[in-house]
Amino acid sequence: MLHSEEIQIFFLSLRVAGIGIFICLPFALTAGWILSRKEFIGKSLFDTLLSLPLVLPPVVTGYALLFLFSNGSILNRWLGLGSINILFTWIAAALAAGIVSFPIMIRSIESAFSNVDKNLEFVSRGLGAGFWLTFFKITLPLSSKGIYAGIILAFGRAIGEFGATIVVAGNIPGKTQTLPLAIFTSLQIGDDQAAIRYILFSVLLAFIVLISHRKLTNN
Repeated sequence: MLHSEEIQIFFLSLRVAGIGIFICLPFALTAGWILSRKEFIGKSLFDTLLSLPLVLPPVVTGYALLFLFSNGSILNRWLGLGSINILFTWIAAALAAGIVSFPIMIRSIESAFSNVDKNLEFVSRGLGAGFWLTFFKITLPLSSKGIYAGIILAFGRAIGEFGATIVVAGNIPGKTQTLPLAIFTSLQIGDDQAAIRYILFSVLLAFIVLISHRKLTNN
């Protein structure tokens, strides 16, 4: 029998991961297109910087977010947040999940764009279609499966995010406690039954993500 707080944690985890991916998707599309279509000085460095969240300890990413969004920070003033504090809220958890998953999306999107025949884009542009029309009518549809696969895989990674989340959003029951944090808390207090239920949730979600990704990449 599932408790109401367990159901709440499950749906909070889905919301945090979904919003995190949604926030980062436009940046991943832009970065993936640049990496697949452009050659420029410093491209390797650009690619490396985008990949950093994939190899850095997640707590480092969380600390960076903590610094960037703290009251009085340059980014906080630039965004005009003023006294609005997103730290230790589910929004901060979503940002942490999205940024840690960001490189996974970029890799898949870059690969998807690279597999699109550039000649089709050249023909479209030659027939008078502008960049955006060509992108939305040619490039995006032909690369959609790879993009969806990247989104799904990144979503799975976002669901499992722990280190960055606990640093920037804390482990607040009912507010920022996602599935990995709930597992951690249950194990800490010795509630093995709750931990097992959360683990089963996580395994089920992982299976769904991986099966969906496999179907997209195999067709």
